Amino acid sequence: MSAPSRLGRYPVRRRIGSGAFATVWLAYDEHLDSPVAIKVLADNWTGDLHIRQRFVEEGRFLRKVESPHVVTVYDAGELPDERPFLVMAYADQGTLADRLELGGLEPSQALTVLTQVGRGLTALHDRGVLHRDVKPANVLFRTVESARGAQVVAMVGDLGLGKAMDMSSRLTMVGGTPTYVAPEQAQGEGLDGRADQFSLAALGYYLLAGRQPFDHTTLTAAEDPAPPPPMGIGNPEAEAVVLKALSKDRDDRFDDVEAFTSALVEALGGQVEEAPLAWVPTAPEPTQAAARPADTDKLRDAAVPVAGRRRRLPWLVAGIVALAGGFGIGWVGEQSATSERTIEDATGTIEVTVPESWTTQVDPEQWTPPLEGQTEQPGLAIGSRPGWNTAADPAPGVFVGVLVSEKLPARVPQHPACEEVGQPIEDLQDGDESKTVFSRGCPGADVIIERVVQATTNRVLWIQVAANDRSTATKVLASVTTYGL
Repeated sequence: MSAPSRLGRYPVRRRIGSGAFATVWLAYDEHLDSPVAIKVLADNWTGDLHIRQRFVEEGRFLRKVESPHVVTVYDAGELPDERPFLVMAYADQGTLADRLELGGLEPSQALTVLTQVGRGLTALHDRGVLHRDVKPANVLFRTVESARGAQVVAMVGDLGLGKAMDMSSRLTMVGGTPTYVAPEQAQGEGLDGRADQFSLAALGYYLLAGRQPFDHTTLTAAEDPAPPPPMGIGNPEAEAVVLKALSKDRDDRFDDVEAFTSALVEALGGQVEEAPLAWVPTAPEPTQAAARPADTDKLRDAAVPVAGRRRRLPWLVAGIVALAGGFGIGWVGEQSATSERTIEDATGTIEVTVPESWTTQVDPEQWTPPLEGQTEQPGLAIGSRPGWNTAADPAPGVFVGVLVSEKLPARVPQHPACEEVGQPIEDLQDGDESKTVFSRGCPGADVIIERVVQATTNRVLWIQVAANDRSTATKVLASVTTYGL
């Protein structure tokens, strides 16, 4: 998908995410001198009146609420092709799902996030609106400036499943994410704020215990959940609070979200850090056109030459349909620290931020996937030494490539030389289907992450990251940005 130059009166910088029903663009409000996120209904849904109505209702629900912890809608409009769009607050720090890829939260951070999300949900409930899809991907972060410096505020976003409570009091369309959905919601019963409380408690279990309370893969499985296993967090009072909010019978839960979060705060010490320091440096001058750092061209000129523009990477087994990679939404941005470099491929499609020590070998040229009928596609390989991506002399580095395919592969590349190879994790990355495998104890680079994402209807994005530690690997993975897909 090529970036439009403008959406309504707003000049567009780049795409920051897409899903089944909409695409989100980073744009600039020239009147208010501020970056904004613009959510546009996908063109293939323009004629579906039900989907269109849900999209418009999301903006109306959000406009009902004035809270720093609910994504603000500033404006709405319609494009010449009759697609509606919403102009919203820009979450420059990405989502909770993005943040968790960098590692787990400290208990104090988790409590702050849960409390702020709870405030957002309470604000929605006070205006008669249910969220119905609380999960990491729908918790957004933005930077606010204060006397303490740049700090993070959590916001509730994506009300695509939101419903007015007077509508949800009757039988309604079943929806939600199985891992987080309340039993009564999975059963299609009338709902109240205790359904969102259940979802927030499932999120709290995950943030505090480091694992999901349930492993449901379908809404049917969520209709009658077994009690979650013990959290093992060494705080029986806090665990009791979370498990009460996760009660299968809504009458056994707290009266409302505020009562739940207040009890959790008390059980965890009685204090909440209002706004933790920003964990990701804010992208410099985010409202400017998508200019690239001057160092990028220098690195490209210095790239190690490869024999011919068409190539097959030696560590990619010919004939493998499955490729894996990461599709971040670009929230890490262009780092200003001298220890990191942001590099783009020759076509301007892919951009990755890596440690400066990884830029010994840079190959920005297109690659030809080793699959029948494939043509040259955007690709970018960056490594800490020549031969970093060979089986004979592996070392830290990253490869990002585009593959023509209308579905995700059944498998990702295997690494039998690693001591531990994790099970595939199937998830949504900003609404796009993905599959991820983490391997540890690998020769040459302790951690290898493979991920594939269905970036568009006929393009799969693959990233392989090899690093000496998981923190670096996940940070590089999260920095991947694509343009024009």
